Amino acid sequence: QVQLVESGGGLVQAGGSLRLSCTASGRTFSMYAMGWFRQAPGKEREFVAAISWSGRSTYYADSVKGRFTISRDNDKMTVYLQMNSLKPEDTAVYYCARVTTAYGVVRTTDYEYVDWGQGTQVTVSP
Repeated sequence: QVQLVESGGGLVQAGGSLRLSCTASGRTFSMYAMGWFRQAPGKEREFVAAISWSGRSTYYADSVKGRFTISRDNDKMTVYLQMNSLKPEDTAVYYCARVTTAYGVVRTTDYEYVDWGQGTQVTVSP
């Protein structure tokens, strides 16, 4: 099991940037692909971005492609989400999680992830 803690959320104006961090406890972090998801009020949780266990492969939702960048530092047991050109529709609670299978491929559906963090709020004002 991996425990995950997200940080870096906040209030930002449209067009601004934020960097989210997700720090893991447990020495198995580097074995798993990681993902970021978000959930806006009244909406279902949706996929945002994912990165392979090695960091060599990444995948993005169309809504964030070209604006968000996912990366990881396995030595620091941390995965990042750099968010640029933020829009009001990016407002949500952002969660990180790991895929269920060690050394597995990148996944985009939330049922393939476990060990969810508590989330960090991102609010983008117009």
